[in-house]
Amino acid sequence: GSGGFRKRKHDNFPHSQRREEKENVNPSSALMMSFKSFQLELDTRHDKYERLVKLSRDITIESKRTIFLLHRFISAPNGEEILNESEVKLDAVRRKIKQVAQELIGEDMYQFHRAISPGLQEYVEAVSFQYFIKTRSLISVEEINKQLIFTAEDREETTNTTSSSHDKQPHTCSLKVTPVDYLLGVADLTGELMRLCISSVGNGDIDTPFELSQFLRQIYDGFTFIGNTGPYEVSKKLYTLKQSLAKVENACYTLKVRGSEIPKHMLADVFSTKTELIDQEEGLS
Repeated sequence: GSGGFRKRKHDNFPHSQRREEKENVNPSSALMMSFKSFQLELDTRHDKYERLVKLSRDITIESKRTIFLLHRFISAPNGEEILNESEVKLDAVRRKIKQVAQELIGEDMYQFHRAISPGLQEYVEAVSFQYFIKTRSLISVEEINKQLIFTAEDREETTNTTSSSHDKQPHTCSLKVTPVDYLLGVADLTGELMRLCISSVGNGDIDTPFELSQFLRQIYDGFTFIGNTGPYEVSKKLYTLKQSLAKVENACYTLKVRGSEIPKHMLADVFSTKTELIDQEEGLS
């Protein structure tokens, strides 16, 4: 009648009959064995994906710490010690990346790309930041990938989950940074260069902002050539890159026009105030 509950299909069958059907299933049949193999394959792939997510998180954390350390290069009395310490930290990051490369031996990297992409982007940002401080130029993706080729002599002890497969590994393993990860890491680098510009002015260095302005302009011009034809993530980073360039150019303008009027120890405060005003105007627009 009206208002009654609709019967489900299996309600027409007695409970005892459904239980008998389950008991009659042959677990050693070809169909059941196929599904068990599918279950094992999916579980193995899921466990590998989770391990890669954890490694990517560790790579991200250590790369951020390296970036924070490199920001002390301007104010440190001995910059070489900072660079040497950053190289030690990046070597530790590369050991984590080696574990990722070992996990991906015999696998299609693009099936696990979403798990490792955040860590690779942060690593590119840290490596390119250190390279810029050393050479005042941009590191290429080929140079980054050369550092991610690992030989048998670099083999280290890892967890029990990967130790059983060591004997089956080739003498070398590598992990290639994709062009998209490289571009996203370089786009994030511009934010660190903007912070480097402000801190250098606070330390009385007036030449670095003009050098950074030209460098960021070249990077921005390169990204504009990609335009909307590239991946969505790259075009989305273009807005942040433009913000960083505007802040550095604003700092250069203040130095050029009012540099002689403002004491050096107050320049950083003026720039931080102007940066906040720019952020507020962009938020209202």
